[in-house]
Amino acid sequence: MSFFELGSAKKADLKEYYDVTIIGGGPGGITAGIYAVQAGLKPIIVEKALDGGQMNNTQTVENWTGFTTISGMELSEKMADHARAFDVPFVYAEVVDIETNGLEKAVVLDNGKRIKSRVIIVATGSNPRKLGVKGEEEFKGRGISYCATCDGHFFSDKHIAVIGGGNSALDESLYLSKMVSKITVIQNLPKLTADRLLQTKLNDTGKVEYIYSSVVDSVEGDSQVRKVNIKDVNSGEITSLGVDGIFVFIGLIPNTQFLKGKLEMNEFGYIKADDFMETRTKGVYAIGDVREKEVRQIVTAAADGAIAIYHAARNYFND
Repeated sequence: MSFFELGSAKKADLKEYYDVTIIGGGPGGITAGIYAVQAGLKPIIVEKALDGGQMNNTQTVENWTGFTTISGMELSEKMADHARAFDVPFVYAEVVDIETNGLEKAVVLDNGKRIKSRVIIVATGSNPRKLGVKGEEEFKGRGISYCATCDGHFFSDKHIAVIGGGNSALDESLYLSKMVSKITVIQNLPKLTADRLLQTKLNDTGKVEYIYSSVVDSVEGDSQVRKVNIKDVNSGEITSLGVDGIFVFIGLIPNTQFLKGKLEMNEFGYIKADDFMETRTKGVYAIGDVREKEVRQIVTAAADGAIAIYHAARNYFND
């Protein structure tokens, strides 16, 4: 098994050059690693946290072809095991910079080491977007959470608020419904944007109520969250709702801060790339949630990884 970690006894296994350096070990990055080996290339995956990325925070995945249902953690493990079976090496470190001048490129790790390669694939994913309201930082970890799988068990038989009305919000609400007594979903729009099937499943629990066209104004409590203040986006009226916890699922922020000034991005920080996932910086690709696109799903991230390698193998390794 070709697995190693910076700082371990095997750190010497890290070579100076790989054909493809993949930044991020989520579904897109792992798929890119597998396809790179199949194309006769030597890849490396640089991951700063957990194999699988945000998949680990999803309790149940029901739209990955071949599995009627599978947990996000299990799917992450299976994907990583698949890559290792193909001898795709993983290194655990954070990339703090990239160097893209010339044919040979490099990524710079947080320990100062550099990995040279001809192609770089950015698959850094995204992190949960925060509310940005009074009380959020104070009560983070004391009633405010961004991960149902991580913290749901703390709220057994409690009343919680879920902020957001998209697929992620309702999927996590469905998971939370198995533990909590009541869920109040607060949505800033006049209707939900989640898939109909998810809406039906959540409604069938009999534990959910909805507050539409409203946003969180502030959060209050003592040693724990006790109240969320809600602002009507039309009237401006503020009302209070007593809750024991708040789960926030209002979107994602791409992990591209270290790439500012290096790659072209849109106003939200997503990397611009063409249909082959290549950025305007030749030899640098962006895949998965970090890329500017309409649909961000596990399956589309994996597809991005396959497409990027297909293009890179034919355009940069034919000499």
